[in-house]
Amino acid sequence: MTKKERYEKMIAWFSENMPMPKTELHYNNPFQLLIAVILSAQCTDKRVNMITPALFESFSIPEVLAASSPDEVFTYIKSISYPNSKAQHLVGMAKMLVKEFNSTVPDNLDDLTKLPGVGRKTANVIQAVIFHKATMAVDTHVFRVSHRIGLVSDKCTTPLSVEKELTKNIPDKYIPDAHHWLILHGRYTCISRKPKCEICGLNFLCKDFHKTYQIKKTNENNSKVQP
Repeated sequence: MTKKERYEKMIAWFSENMPMPKTELHYNNPFQLLIAVILSAQCTDKRVNMITPALFESFSIPEVLAASSPDEVFTYIKSISYPNSKAQHLVGMAKMLVKEFNSTVPDNLDDLTKLPGVGRKTANVIQAVIFHKATMAVDTHVFRVSHRIGLVSDKCTTPLSVEKELTKNIPDKYIPDAHHWLILHGRYTCISRKPKCEICGLNFLCKDFHKTYQIKKTNENNSKVQP
């Protein structure tokens, strides 16, 4: 199977089986999603969703969050990973939103990555989810699934190289959805330690599955050979 065919079949399968994918982070506006994505770094969406309702209620707009202190924010987010640094990032992010962006979440990579706590991955999430741009956020799930399926080569050893390969081969109109397709597939099916290959709807095109299947078949045949 050629790379082009693999991409085409992947897109066709997800389009049919996951036609309206979306982030599992809870939010009501761009400011809330920005907060949630910053908090989700090295933390599960489930855990973030547990603490954001109270946080959003107390800091409903950038001006209120900008006027608070990291110590105050810490009391709301202390149960997630790296709460001290994230509290500082949130307050710093809000201050910059108010001062430089008229309290409005920017819609481009350069401006987004100026904000404290916002790296390329976070910026790509915001651009894709809020502004429907053809940006691909590469987290551990996207990185793992892309390699296993065979969407990217072994030479793609960094998130940026994976991002470039995916965006080169996926048509722009599918990229915002593809970001969620790969994340959700990695979260629930193509999991890290014990991928659910036997029930995976993509195993017919998955490079790793066929490699594993061939090895298993060869071992079974060898075990049947009489000494």
